[in-house]
Amino acid sequence: MTLNKRTKLVVGFATCALVAAPVAAFAGGHGDNTRAAKKAIIGGKARNVILLIGDGMGDSEITSARNYQVGADGRLAMDTLPLTGAYTTYAVQKDKPSIPDYVTDSAASGTGWATGHKTYNGAISVTPDEKSVATILELAKKSGFRTGDVTTAEVQDATPAVLASHVVDRDCKGPAVMEGCEVNLIENGGKGSIAEQMVATRPDVLLGGGSAYFEQKSTAGQFKGRTVTDQARAGGYQVVTTADELAKATADKPILGSFAKNNMDLEWVGPKPTLEGTAPASCAPNTARTATQPHLADMAGKALDVLGQQTKKSKKGFFLQIEGASIDKQDHAANPCGQIGETIAFDAAVKKALDYQKSHKDTLVVVSADHGHTSQIVEGPTKGYTATLKTLEGGEMTLSYATADITGSQQHTGTEVRIAAGGPQAANVLGVTNQTDLFFTMRRALGL
Repeated sequence: MTLNKRTKLVVGFATCALVAAPVAAFAGGHGDNTRAAKKAIIGGKARNVILLIGDGMGDSEITSARNYQVGADGRLAMDTLPLTGAYTTYAVQKDKPSIPDYVTDSAASGTGWATGHKTYNGAISVTPDEKSVATILELAKKSGFRTGDVTTAEVQDATPAVLASHVVDRDCKGPAVMEGCEVNLIENGGKGSIAEQMVATRPDVLLGGGSAYFEQKSTAGQFKGRTVTDQARAGGYQVVTTADELAKATADKPILGSFAKNNMDLEWVGPKPTLEGTAPASCAPNTARTATQPHLADMAGKALDVLGQQTKKSKKGFFLQIEGASIDKQDHAANPCGQIGETIAFDAAVKKALDYQKSHKDTLVVVSADHGHTSQIVEGPTKGYTATLKTLEGGEMTLSYATADITGSQQHTGTEVRIAAGGPQAANVLGVTNQTDLFFTMRRALGL
């Protein structure tokens, strides 16, 4: 395929999936960045904090998306943040919390930046002794900030859940699936499932998938025998289920958007890795994805618009988390086009946040991941499963998945991951920090 044809193909994708245009055509530049670096160091407080999490988006996932979409010498929106560091991602053992669990899941890692506490894999904003700890969203809401939580996964999935719920097992997503979370049952004096707790916490904007859990009925308490969606409406939520309904939703009431029964559909599809490798191929739009589902950039844009309107005349701004969830899920599935398409869609949401920051300088924007993952860019077929993609420049990039059989689930890795930021307090991401440090950076920025 020629470069010209490849470029036309990428442009064609833009009509089917929101993709991030390259911020700069080439990395370029051999000048002295000292002055720019000094200018980027801003202390004080932030009116708004926007945290963007690419789930499972390690350096390899970022690099493969960059190579494919804008070329090796191009730059994604997330590459343009002025200050970049790395943070460690380990969890701890439940029974011996002084000993690290070197490979975290999304629940423990999310609890880290949401609460400032290390915990065990599977825990949703509880400490190893199963005690609830306040989250950055809860603290912000209590202090008068508006709040938002956006994802392409079920909104009850680990990364969005850590902001607005507290359960001892991440799988307790709805009132009908509470096995292992008996301590959290309303009839036992707990606060219920993740879904019930999230609508009770009442972020001003709550968008993603997971309608299956909102349609489950509460087993005790004020809403016994009624669905979690009923609970949301009783709490004042506008409930929307399509992209058109989201676009028409107003800022005068909180918005609950649930656009899929479970996770939202993928942006791209492509070749499945094999033991022998694949012929060089290109990714294609996922034709199974319908226009009824908004893209992540659509949800991010709506959240920013609504939260901006809600805080326009207020002394305090907002806290918003935006997650590109299926980078991780498609890494697990050894699906290179799936993970790359989701990374590009996530990058489009990053661009939305950076565009907002341009006109709201008192906004801290942070872009990071919760953990590393398994995909690796390699020279050619390996002892694992590989697939080869044609990149923007006309090159051939081979991705390898070697931590599980193709019918299984590829594993997370225990590596440190990138964290980048711009705005007030962004300098605190520099160097190598701990995932829990991000909580304190955001809390300091908002003056909580």
